[in-house]
Amino acid sequence: MRFAPRVTLLLALGLAGCGNKPEAAPDKPSGPPPTLITTTTSRSLALDITEDTLGTLEALIDPSIGAEVAGRVTRVLAHSGDKVRRGQLIAELDATDFTIQTRVDGAEIARLEALVAQAERFAERQQDLVAKGFISRNGAEDSLAQRDALRAQLATARARESATRNDLGRTRVVAPVDGIIETQIVSPGDYVKVGDPLFRLISNRILRAHLPYPESAAGRIRAGQPVRLSLPHLPGKVIEGTVEDVKPTINDSSRALDVLVRVSNDGSLLSGGTVNASIVTGHKAAAVMVPEQSVVLRPAGKVVYVIAGGKAVQRIVEIGAKRDGRVEIVKGLAEGETVAEDGAGFLSDGAAVNIKASPTPTKP
Repeated sequence: MRFAPRVTLLLALGLAGCGNKPEAAPDKPSGPPPTLITTTTSRSLALDITEDTLGTLEALIDPSIGAEVAGRVTRVLAHSGDKVRRGQLIAELDATDFTIQTRVDGAEIARLEALVAQAERFAERQQDLVAKGFISRNGAEDSLAQRDALRAQLATARARESATRNDLGRTRVVAPVDGIIETQIVSPGDYVKVGDPLFRLISNRILRAHLPYPESAAGRIRAGQPVRLSLPHLPGKVIEGTVEDVKPTINDSSRALDVLVRVSNDGSLLSGGTVNASIVTGHKAAAVMVPEQSVVLRPAGKVVYVIAGGKAVQRIVEIGAKRDGRVEIVKGLAEGETVAEDGAGFLSDGAAVNIKASPTPTKP
């Protein structure tokens, strides 16, 4: 037949193709690849039990400097923002009237001193005459009375002169404590009366921290407990203090318990600023602690992943206090167990893990 060779050729090609079968692909591992993590060991550490809050600072010494005498302001030597030392002259009032009055008082004292000296000599002569029988005792007693009256007038004049000198000294306004002039209220030329404010001074040497706590903490906080204060503007700095007082009432507006702590300022604290406060209310000799990143939130609650046999085993835990990047495990984990640290948030129960080796410290 005409088409027989072509059919024979096609059959031969088909049989040749069936003889060269492709190789089977290797089997792929089932499930997701292992998660790369680092691990740590739960440790038993000593732990202080604390009550934490955010408080505010106020200056314990915050005087308003007022005029002690009336007069016109002649000089102002300190201004808002200036640092002043105790006893430093910060303003002066017109002292003319007090200077004149001091001279008048001095003259009056001199006059009375002369009269008293004369009266004493006269009284002595009268006593001699009584002793010789030349005059009666009644006449001598009159001279003694006049002498005593002049002595009393002299004492009054001296007291008045002392008061005038004190008023003269009060025309020089000085800082009562070390501090900073917060507000300069008067200017040269102002007339002030007794008690009128001249300056507002803030002393940051001693501060008081007001620490608000919920009403439920009232039974755990008492005077004398140690307090640790940290500063938002100086991370890592901790100032030690002691609870000075716990107010016996609850604040009407905030419904908070006001705890007072007196703090000696080393210059780093600012009046009106905020502080993070921790009152130590107890101590645990041994508490199971893990890094904070080892505890993750899942639908079942807070969990850690214990690493065993190359897999992550989920443990539901109860947590307690947090300290320096570590968290206390109250229930659900024992000391010495290996748990996931970095990468714990990507795990699930039974997930395969690949543990990253800790870097080997370089030799110096």
